[in-house]
Parts: sequence; C-alpha cells; structure tokens
Amino acid sequence: MATEKMPEGTLNLFKDEKAISRYVDILTNRGNEWGLLGPSENERIWSRHILNCAVLVDFIPANAKVADVGSGAGLPGLVIAIARDDIDVTLIESLERRAKFLELAIDELGLADRVRVIRGRSEDVQEKFDVVTARAVAALPKLLGFTCDLFLPKGQLIALKGKNASVEVEKSRAKLKKLRASAEIIEVHALANSEPTWIVRVTSKEK
Repeated sequence: MATEKMPEGTLNLFKDEKAISRYVDILTNRGNEWGLLGPSENERIWSRHILNCAVLVDFIPANAKVADVGSGAGLPGLVIAIARDDIDVTLIESLERRAKFLELAIDELGLADRVRVIRGRSEDVQEKFDVVTARAVAALPKLLGFTCDLFLPKGQLIALKGKNASVEVEKSRAKLKKLRASAEIIEVHALANSEPTWIVRVTSKEK
C-alpha cells in the first residue's frame, strides 16, 4: 500500500520534522510487519493516526508528566512526545510484543531521556501523572476504572473518542459521580481542513 504524504501544515504541529517522519516510517514498515498496524492504514497514516493524535498536544500543560495507557504502537504517546520536548511520557503497555516495539522506536527516535515503557497493566502502576492519555483502549466507564488512580485528584484524563463520545459520557455518570469527577467533550481539528476529532477530558471536581 502507498503511504500517505504529509499533509500541508503538519509541520506547524511538529518542531522535529525528521523525528515525526522517522516515526511514520517505523509505523508503516515495522508496524505492518509486527501486526500493530494494518497495511491499509498506510494510505491514511497521517490523517487518521498522526494528526488524530496530535490534537492532544494543546491540552497538555507545560513540563507535564504524562502516561499513555494501552499505548500499542505509540499512538498517541509517541506522537505527543515528538511534538512536545518539554514533557516526560510513560508508555504503559501490557503485551510483550507491543512493548518491545515501543522500546525499539524510542531508541531509534532518540527519546530515551524522557520517554519510557512500563510493561504491565495500568491498574498495577503505582504512580501519579499530570495527564493520562488513551486512544481506542476501552469505553469511558471501563477506562475510568483502570486509570482513575493514575490521575485523580490533581491530574486529568484526555481520551480520544469518536462521534458517540456523548453516549460514553452519559454511561459514565455514575462512575464520575463516585469519583467526584466531571467530563467535558471537546471537538477539535488538527488542521483547518482536517476531519474533526472528539476529546473527552475528565478532571476532579475537588481540584
């Protein structure tokens, strides 16, 4: 499959063109070979994956400590790490093959000084983070269950969701109430002409 070309305006989001281009190369080659990304995704690697993840960047505070849960191929964790050189990112991934992919990518991208991999489940990680990110990991009620201890009460969860984000939020009302947290849905565009992305941001009411 032909790889999608970098859309015009993308470099406004990434200071390091070499790093983000190298990451796309890793995804569309080793990512395909290792079964982390289907070959058909190469045709929309920028629009569906890189830019979709890049929308999170503006919601992360300066010098934040970030955890990306269920990191998989590094979407969105490695994307935001490349876009923001002021943040430390922990990629949490339970599957050995995916964790190994992430470790190799971190080394090749020169990010080892501020990006690390924890191979394990989110609920077993005994740390607090300023921001927790998630993409295509679980429906919001379940996601809250295994991430709440990572970011509450002082941090935030920013999860990439689809058009039905409002349905997930509604189904999470009881869980949010129990956690004394609130959720807001934000529609964003990485570029002026790009497809919309929906973010669900969860924060504590006690902050």
